[in-house]
Amino acid sequence: MRYGIFVSLFLTLIFVSCNNDDDGGPESLPPRALSEVSAEDDADIKAFLETHFYNYEEFESPPADFDYKIKIDTIAGDNAGKTPLMDMVRSTSIAVSTNEHGLDIEREEDVPHILYYLSARPTFEELDAMGPDPSVGAYPTVADSVYVRYEGRLLDGTIFDGSTFNPIWFDLARLQDLSQGARGFAEGIPFLKTGGAIIDNGDGTVSVEDYGVGMILFPSGLGYYNDVRGQIPQYSPLMFHIDLFTLNRTDHDNDGIPSIEEDVNGNGFLYDDNTDADEEDRLRTPRFANFQDADDDGDGKSTRSEISDENGEIIFPYPDSDNDGVPDYLDPDN
Repeated sequence: MRYGIFVSLFLTLIFVSCNNDDDGGPESLPPRALSEVSAEDDADIKAFLETHFYNYEEFESPPADFDYKIKIDTIAGDNAGKTPLMDMVRSTSIAVSTNEHGLDIEREEDVPHILYYLSARPTFEELDAMGPDPSVGAYPTVADSVYVRYEGRLLDGTIFDGSTFNPIWFDLARLQDLSQGARGFAEGIPFLKTGGAIIDNGDGTVSVEDYGVGMILFPSGLGYYNDVRGQIPQYSPLMFHIDLFTLNRTDHDNDGIPSIEEDVNGNGFLYDDNTDADEEDRLRTPRFANFQDADDDGDGKSTRSEISDENGEIIFPYPDSDNDGVPDYLDPDN
């Protein structure tokens, strides 16, 4: 397979839904409770998974011209005996703060949201057998950039976005910010695996063999919630078909610390790790999470200078001058 490298915009249409009041003027409706919508969305997703299947038999015994595209159909009639998606997906729970959607700025409350994911190639069984073997692809992290083809659908089958021919790059860390994109997209892709090495075809195109093929489904709290975006109504669970080709590990602030290592609390969410938030507030400067901040502890010394020797080489493990268990680049007392 050959394809060129193009860049497109991801879900750029933004439209705010309003309701008319008794005087005929527009009146914005207040957002619904996040916990209430999360439960409703999960019920809708489960109902979809119980009543639909994908073309798993073609993936198990692919014909010579098989295009490795996931195709969804209803379990009914001639398909009554098919295995439902519910029996083939796995899931994970992701905490979403009410603050992320601007619902409760004064008091943050974490609400669990269930994300469902399917790996059609390789299968979960094959992935489990492979383990971390780097010769058969790699798992992205939420901090990485990924090169993918994708198609976004509503549960009723409506296609609202996609790049199904030409792969494009996505910065998953950026998409974790709900003001920038669908967080569920960023949270789901790390459960899939990339393909093999990139092959230069010599004509300006590249190929990737055995690229990962999968699908992710998630509630509106991991998507656009009460916003209307293009063909996406308010409170819509979203489904994405993904072809995952390759990835780039990232260091967004170029401070020498890989972005995924700047997830200090280890919860997989990069935006709630800000070591020098108090200092930023004191100085009335913008807040930057550690992966965006070249001086993580706000002591006036760059992070890179605190982890490098006189030749500019990164020191491992990172220096901890006072042996208090906190490396210098996160410790303003050093």
